[in-house]
Amino acid sequence: MTKLTQNPHKTTGTFSNVLEVAIGREVRGFRKQQKMTVADLSKVTGLSVGMLSKIENGNTSPSLTTLQTLANALSVPLTAFLKGFEERREVVHTKAGEGLTIDREGTRAGHQYNLLGHIGANRSGVIVEPYLIVLTSESDTFETFQHDGIETIYMLEGAVDYRHGSQVYPLRPGDTLFFEADAPHGPETLVALPSRYLSIISYPQA
Repeated sequence: MTKLTQNPHKTTGTFSNVLEVAIGREVRGFRKQQKMTVADLSKVTGLSVGMLSKIENGNTSPSLTTLQTLANALSVPLTAFLKGFEERREVVHTKAGEGLTIDREGTRAGHQYNLLGHIGANRSGVIVEPYLIVLTSESDTFETFQHDGIETIYMLEGAVDYRHGSQVYPLRPGDTLFFEADAPHGPETLVALPSRYLSIISYPQA
């Protein structure tokens, strides 16, 4: 069994620890911009190399006086050290029935695509597009899609036979299909209608 290294339930620590790490990251960044070593900064500020290392690694909570000393030495406002902590993290909350209905290239009449949320450029470097797709009795099969990224399909209702490359997979409620999306793919046979499934596409941001 493959061992996964990503822990989806891992926490980054308490509010205090997160703030300390953010401050340390900014201090290190400004120091490097000034082309200063830790020893150089120690000489200018009078703070020990050990203390500066603890600050940059987020292992201590610097006092306001210490932060002001660092700000003076690095020629930045004290508030610059809080920038990374205060950056907004995007979140999209879409209530039932409020997804954006779109016309996706390659679809035909009767295929309903609801975009459930979208976050553009972000710190992760990944774009994720979650869709709720509904195929009704009016639906028609269509030419397969090909696009960049990884796609995950989770079947909610109905039944379809779904093509990926040269293979066809029967999808029933609770089934998942996870695949590289640059191979031709799409519903080939609509077995039981209406059919509803989640399609989550992820790809690197440009």
